[in-house]
Amino acid sequence: MTIKQWTIKQGLHDGGLVLGTFVFEFATNGIGRLAAGAGAQFVIFDAEHTGWGWETLGRLVATTKPAGVEPYIRVPTAERSQISRALDTGARGIMIPMVDSAEQARDVVRWAKYPPDGVRGAAFGVAHDDYVAGDNVAYMRDTNAGTLVITQIETVAGLEAVEEIAAVDGVDVVWVGHFDLTNSMGIPGRFDHPDYLAALDRVAKAARAAGKAAGFMAGGTQEAAMLIERGFRILAYGGDLWIYQAALRAGLREVRERG
Repeated sequence: MTIKQWTIKQGLHDGGLVLGTFVFEFATNGIGRLAAGAGAQFVIFDAEHTGWGWETLGRLVATTKPAGVEPYIRVPTAERSQISRALDTGARGIMIPMVDSAEQARDVVRWAKYPPDGVRGAAFGVAHDDYVAGDNVAYMRDTNAGTLVITQIETVAGLEAVEEIAAVDGVDVVWVGHFDLTNSMGIPGRFDHPDYLAALDRVAKAARAAGKAAGFMAGGTQEAAMLIERGFRILAYGGDLWIYQAALRAGLREVRERG
């Protein structure tokens, strides 16, 4: 069995803007379809800051893929078992928090790729290939090409090594974890600080120089516009719980004002 190249990687390779969202709270069978209906191209299911187990994540991935949206999983830690299980649920990509060095990034890529590009364990006719038997060698080759690897820059160490991390073959995205990064920089939550803004530019420049994409979770349209202007090309527009709460708050406020 062969699979077609997945669209996100192609879009990034072509220099396009790719937009999606995070899901932290609403582990429902419809959340991926709702995101697709809103125009999202990908959904990142968060396993770092939630209590979700593998059965929940597998169900979220399985109910999202048919909607034509690419499901990714942010794993809690950069460990081989976490990466393998995330991909074996059928996730089309992985996000790795707190990547601090090129060596760590190379390990992530090795664990995410089948031989000869890596050491991912092989099992076929299961969730990640939709239980379909076929040409497994071709499947491994195509999956290696299609799987998206997102490394998060969330520490001063990661920022200082971002050029080397971005240059690692198999890393597709360097993604700023903004709050953790400002914590590490000693300027927690100061997103207007010149050092933080310089860090954004450094990440975007490193990604561009390596032929990769810079990513970010934008909290609103104004922030998204600022990031696009700085060269970020893959953005998650907020997360489910904050989008819901903001929309509900705005609606309730308007109702009260009219009442």
